[in-house]
Amino acid sequence: MKARPQASANETKASAGASEGARVLGPIVSSHHLAAGSSPGLSEMEYGVILISHAFSRWMTRCMTAAGEPGLSPTEILILHSIRHRDRPKTLADICLVLDIGDTHVASYAIRKLEKAGLIHTGRAGKEKTVKISQKGLELCGRYAQIREQLLVHGMSDSGPSQEELSRIAAALRFLSGSYDQASRAAATV
Repeated sequence: MKARPQASANETKASAGASEGARVLGPIVSSHHLAAGSSPGLSEMEYGVILISHAFSRWMTRCMTAAGEPGLSPTEILILHSIRHRDRPKTLADICLVLDIGDTHVASYAIRKLEKAGLIHTGRAGKEKTVKISQKGLELCGRYAQIREQLLVHGMSDSGPSQEELSRIAAALRFLSGSYDQASRAAATV
């Protein structure tokens, strides 16, 4: 009679869970081979960032369409809101720094498109080109903010995270952004 092979610890847990009617799935990730490393929680967070980034992009374009300006890309919308921020003229360098845009050509193209649509004005501060929100841009950003408040903010206020929890999540994401930037620089030297 052949000896039955010994079950691994994971197989034992899975069969125990299956016999109890529960199935052990593990972390919710997009790439199991990455989650198999020493930080499955990081893989879960990465999958969450993938989902939120696509959802946020869809939201911005649909909200901007509802506000009356269809056809803007998520990057163009982000740049428009950045230009609107504090109603001060911005330089290309300011915008790229704040939004962490590495390719200035992407931002330059977006600025040209926003200017052509009449949403911003360009000017000069010394030798530097500046951009400032136009009246049409102000009105559009106002409509966007109203729609955001009605559809997104009110919908999250009852069942979503508290303002304090959202601030903690934002701080964690900013920290992780720095970690990914540092790792990216290190990977470029390999």
